[in-house]
Amino acid sequence: MGKIVILAEKPSQAKAYADAFKVAKKTKNYIELQPSAIFPQGATITWGIGHLVELKQPADYKPEWKRWSLNQLPMIPEKYEFRVAKGKWDQFQEVKRLFKEADLLINACDVDREGSNIFYSILRQTGVRNKPIQRLWINSLEIEEIRKGFTNLRDNQKDLLLYREAQTRQISDWLVGMNASRLYTMLLKAKGLNETMSIGRVQSPTVYMIYKRHMEIENFKPTNFYELTGDFLAEKGPYKGKASVKKDKREEAEAILMQAGIEEDEPLPGTIKDVKKARKAIKPPKLHSLSTLQAKANKIWKYSPAKVLEIVQSLYEKKLVSYPRSDCQFITDAEFGYLVERIPAYQKIIGQPFEVANARPQKRYVDSSKVEEHYAIIPTKTIPSEQKIAGLPPMERNIYIEIVRNTMAMFHRDYLYEETTILTDVKSIEFKTTGKVELDKGFQGLWPVATKKKEEPLLPLVQIQDIVESHIHIHEGTTQPPKPYTEGQLVQMMKTCGKLIEDEGESDILKEVEGLGTEATRSGIIETIKRHGYIEVVKNIVNITDKGRVLCETIEGSLLSSPSMTAKWETYLRKIGNGNGSQEAFLGSVSKFLHHLIQVTPEKVAGTNIQAAIESAPSNEPIVECPICHQGKIVARKSFYGCSNYRAGCKFTVSKTIASKKLSPNQVKDLCQNGVTKEMKGFKSKKGTSFSAKLKLDQGKVVFDFN
Repeated sequence: MGKIVILAEKPSQAKAYADAFKVAKKTKNYIELQPSAIFPQGATITWGIGHLVELKQPADYKPEWKRWSLNQLPMIPEKYEFRVAKGKWDQFQEVKRLFKEADLLINACDVDREGSNIFYSILRQTGVRNKPIQRLWINSLEIEEIRKGFTNLRDNQKDLLLYREAQTRQISDWLVGMNASRLYTMLLKAKGLNETMSIGRVQSPTVYMIYKRHMEIENFKPTNFYELTGDFLAEKGPYKGKASVKKDKREEAEAILMQAGIEEDEPLPGTIKDVKKARKAIKPPKLHSLSTLQAKANKIWKYSPAKVLEIVQSLYEKKLVSYPRSDCQFITDAEFGYLVERIPAYQKIIGQPFEVANARPQKRYVDSSKVEEHYAIIPTKTIPSEQKIAGLPPMERNIYIEIVRNTMAMFHRDYLYEETTILTDVKSIEFKTTGKVELDKGFQGLWPVATKKKEEPLLPLVQIQDIVESHIHIHEGTTQPPKPYTEGQLVQMMKTCGKLIEDEGESDILKEVEGLGTEATRSGIIETIKRHGYIEVVKNIVNITDKGRVLCETIEGSLLSSPSMTAKWETYLRKIGNGNGSQEAFLGSVSKFLHHLIQVTPEKVAGTNIQAAIESAPSNEPIVECPICHQGKIVARKSFYGCSNYRAGCKFTVSKTIASKKLSPNQVKDLCQNGVTKEMKGFKSKKGTSFSAKLKLDQGKVVFDFN
């Protein structure tokens, strides 16, 4: 077989592979393995450091592309060229030397599109040609799985297609990013906004989705509505009901009561018209993909999606869970086999023994036809000791236990309840009452109840034709604005292209929709738009900034604002990965799109009002002395005003937006100098109603003053 060289994606992965064999020699660039049954003549493992090779910058193609100028756009190279990334030259040279000496190359980078891209972009850059290549394809870094993987290497046909897809995605992102960012930055600069506008094929539609939700909330006008409700007293106890009447005006609801001859709040007889009882079952949740785990962890612990990916990656490297960047919610019979065997051990980990209800594989969880590159995120065969679990950082422990619980739910009983519906007739108006009685907690017993849910009142026992005492009222309600997104919802929104699917049962359809970005890239995109100052996340709520607003107003109507268009691009990219699409066709359409964008954007930007963004752009001019430490000065940052003395420990800040109202530097100056502002209009309550108030400083905190 001659000399075998294995390329891992990064040093930690290389170390995990080496753990499965005996090591002969370690250097800072590679690890040599001793001969073994799998590698009779030994093998050498080397590694990338993420992307050793990247696309060249515009100035590398043409010197005139270095200057940002509108008449140089669009910049579309005739041929896309790559270069060794900064600071990674030494590692690249060693990899190149080893590749040249090798008789067989094994791609052991991550088993996804990016892993294929990393291997082939490095290989192309080394200039090494015509060597046999094989692919390691595993879903777990456990020693047994690694050895099995190296014994059953795959050919590189699929790998080459995935590389083609990932490279096309990389080039199209470069084209849109380089051209559109310059276009919008320069056009807005001409209008007075001195900010770099980073534009991206996926990040811009994501920002637009957040902006759209923000506009829905901002333009929401709360209205009152009127419903008919009833308090009923049966022989065995009280219950409440509601008629299917919803009117905009109180008089309309009153007219219905008058017509029926009902006086509000007067005791009246009512008749039980119908009593239905139905047993209902909720199935255990599906297994976790990365995005369902990100959404769940965000909901329970408010962890950001990027944090969750980092945690699962760490658990994967500790050999406790399977491959993290999975968009699949199914496993094959092989995984089911080892999970079934270890149920008692996993039950002990979560401290939840239960009788196994389903020891046979069910299609809802086990379906090889649905598993392409990866299966769902599940615990590995490795059962950690109590000490090991106790020694995990708290966030890792939380996520690991959640993955074990979610996997164990598959073997548990359904959640069962009985739903009772009572129909009560009062003078021909029908009132409906539903109540739920829990019959069997089933799988829900695996999760501790964090907060007490409002217990549904138990309904009294009634029978058809019973007479009950009724008191009918007109209930006034107010329509509520849509809620802003949380970070966890944002990942789901990107996956479904803006269709919010709250119900976990319905999230099964998510897999059918190609959303914005891929499972592996979504959390990174959210971090990118935070970094560019388009959104800010406060207490897990995602808000659009003034800079984000300007971006959205200028891209409105173009493909850059259309999540579904970007999803169609994503679908075509997947076709390239399946061998049914071509890179040339895709990049051709991106080029057409850029020519069109350059034509229509100047007019669009000319008509956009960017005053608010100019005012809120961070300026380093000090506004006023800090009222807390009296050492530093208050300066404007991206989303808040803060003390310049923060490195010395002064933590005083004032948010730029309080209760939907933006604060100007002068109002902050007023607050810091006098301890209180003048009365200000334009604050909005959570219900959407406007109010006026002063702001005052109270022990270093900014509070409302209604005096």
